[in-house]
Amino acid sequence: MKKLVLTAIFAVCSVSVILTQTCAKADGSKYVPYDERTGNESVVYFTRELNAEGLIRAYEQVCGKINGHVGVKAHTGEPNGPNIIPREWIKALIDKDLKGANVIETNTYYKGGRYTTEQHRKTLEVNGWNFCPVDILDEQGTTTLPVNGGKWFKKMSVGDHLTNYDSMVALTHFKGHTQGGFGGSNKNIGIGCADGRIGKAWIHTTPGQPNQWNIKEEEFMERMTESTKATIDYFGEHVTYVNVMRNMSVSCDCEGTGAAPVVTPDVGILSSTDILALDQACIDIIYAMTAAEHHDMVQRIESRHGLRQLSYMKELGMGNDRYILIDLDNGGKRITVEDAVKDLKPFVQGN
Repeated sequence: MKKLVLTAIFAVCSVSVILTQTCAKADGSKYVPYDERTGNESVVYFTRELNAEGLIRAYEQVCGKINGHVGVKAHTGEPNGPNIIPREWIKALIDKDLKGANVIETNTYYKGGRYTTEQHRKTLEVNGWNFCPVDILDEQGTTTLPVNGGKWFKKMSVGDHLTNYDSMVALTHFKGHTQGGFGGSNKNIGIGCADGRIGKAWIHTTPGQPNQWNIKEEEFMERMTESTKATIDYFGEHVTYVNVMRNMSVSCDCEGTGAAPVVTPDVGILSSTDILALDQACIDIIYAMTAAEHHDMVQRIESRHGLRQLSYMKELGMGNDRYILIDLDNGGKRITVEDAVKDLKPFVQGN
């Protein structure tokens, strides 16, 4: 009898430990250092060259499976938004490596300059997106893609033009985000491919709730990530990722000219075929900065529990949170994130 009681106590304690560990992993306000992570390493490429040439170089490391009709998922910005990836950089990339590609976007869930297709087209004109076709994916309707292994969704609603493409390039301005803490490739795809009325509502709003943005923290990160998974599973090997760490306001580009002033230093451009490794490397670079350099960004990320994006991507099998960081500026040698942030210069608007 005593043995049975002890066994039962041990079992309860074991379950308690497991639950505690699970909760710890799910806490998106807690940064997990590299040496506490497990699993394989993916390759992430890095250049400090913040210009069209740097963008092209980063993309060309990871473009091996990009073929057919290509959609370039970029954030085209609210009217006159100051922080988006410069259009001339994207034009140079498309002219050199992606002839015939379209920039792809969806309408927004909030009322602003891109809420309706008509408003969106006017904003695209204001912002100078006239060098290639811009396909508003949900202009004519929606479709659903399966979410394999999801907790919140079995399917995700996306713009129905998405299925017209054979490959996708996620070209992402890495920055903060009001709801997500940070906006990397995961946010660019998860929110950016969900259609403006159905998919984005599923991610942001509990049905029947008056607050349009009532889903927050871990649940929001998980819903957004499941949306991303639906899209990248659809493209399979034919999707790749580039993050530009420049003009990193704590605000998303959705806030346009109302975005918070940038105080985080510019860093460079990173690319990978592994979405998790890429977003994780960008986060690690932020955390490797000095306290003065990263204070605002870290506060935004942790206060929103944004790091749950990373742990949930890993749980869903979307990539590795360990990586080999390759320095394209120095002969392709392996470096650390500490190397990547050496001698950063204070941010200056317009660089």
